[in-house]
Amino acid sequence: MSDNNLTIALSKGRIFDETLPLLAAAGITPAEDPEKSRKLIIQTNRPDIRLVIVRASDVPTYVQYGAADFGIAGKDVLIEHGGSGLYQPLDLQIAKCRMMVAVKKGFDYAAASQPGCRLRVATKYPDIAAEHFAGKGVHVDIIKLYGSMELAPLVGLSDAIVDLVSTGNTLKANHLEAVEHIIDISSRLVVNKAALKVKYAAIQPIIDAFAGAIGKQTPQAV
Repeated sequence: MSDNNLTIALSKGRIFDETLPLLAAAGITPAEDPEKSRKLIIQTNRPDIRLVIVRASDVPTYVQYGAADFGIAGKDVLIEHGGSGLYQPLDLQIAKCRMMVAVKKGFDYAAASQPGCRLRVATKYPDIAAEHFAGKGVHVDIIKLYGSMELAPLVGLSDAIVDLVSTGNTLKANHLEAVEHIIDISSRLVVNKAALKVKYAAIQPIIDAFAGAIGKQTPQAV
């Protein structure tokens, strides 16, 4: 990859859609819609900038190892990843949701989550879940799942789930209820530290454009 070119890692769906106005503010327009294209590398109106479409959970890894110069990832993904080797200059305030504990309706969560109790918790976010319950003095058996969290309490796999909640409609449809708020989630701009030094003249104006679009000042990287 030439020092004059930039690669941006993005995931499909809500984050991509809500990133489009930020890209536009930086003068960047994707040549194709990833929802309609099978391509994993998407060119833009700028010959020096391309997008790579990856799983949301993989964005920090692509950026950390320099396969992408920067990307956009949810705070949930960054907490689980650890953020190693990444510069995080901006909270972009997009793709907002909440990390919540949810249980089957009728489950006495207040009694089951007292200090010293033990819970089985299904989640995609084992580090976030473990830290939350450790702070409450609750012993947990973490069950790592990759999808359909809502099923776990319904079939007795877990007592509770820790998952992202936006509208809460999926929980209601499956007779679950959110019982505890853990953390608010939004998406962050993440930049490879080495790339920022080598390609500062190309990257910093994009960071500034994003910051201007969300009405924030961005720290100048050293």
